[in-house]
Amino acid sequence: MNNEQALRQRSGAKCELCGSESDLMVYAVPPAQTPDADHSIMLCQVCHGQITQPDSIDVKHWHCLNDSMWSQVPAVQVMAWRMLKRLSTEVWARDLFDMLYLDEETRHWAEAGATDADEAATATLDSNGNVLENGDTVTLIKDLDVKGANFTAKRGTAVRNIALTDNPEQIEGRVNGVRIVLLTQYLKKSN
Repeated sequence: MNNEQALRQRSGAKCELCGSESDLMVYAVPPAQTPDADHSIMLCQVCHGQITQPDSIDVKHWHCLNDSMWSQVPAVQVMAWRMLKRLSTEVWARDLFDMLYLDEETRHWAEAGATDADEAATATLDSNGNVLENGDTVTLIKDLDVKGANFTAKRGTAVRNIALTDNPEQIEGRVNGVRIVLLTQYLKKSN
């Protein structure tokens, strides 16, 4: 039995990510050295196109990962992990990503093949699209009511030595001596 036959049998002749039955093809999950059944998945043309061309992603299509991320096949788990990471600006994708468990070996495989596009998608950006890093200084561009601390962080306040969080839309910083979480949409990077 060749690789394609083995994958068709394993997948039930369906895309292993979205379940489509049309236009199927074998996809070797990078950085696979040998495109055998253990390191490949069966994909439809739609999934393949969006994986290989990140600019063409249709976010709604990837809601299918809610089911496929639970596959027992490591190659499918790796691709689900990578796509959820790529889609991490979506709340539902972050929630699924947080629920997804990979054993250590599978996680290393998933991280080894993560692309620059995946990394860019998870970068923490200020309101102007500048990349923020740990230790940067940012300025508030809007007055923000700080819940629980009973004060308003005023526009123009500098927040020094910020810390990034797991969520690319938030950072942690100290304002008026209180460590708080701030939304990046209300910040601009200081030079």
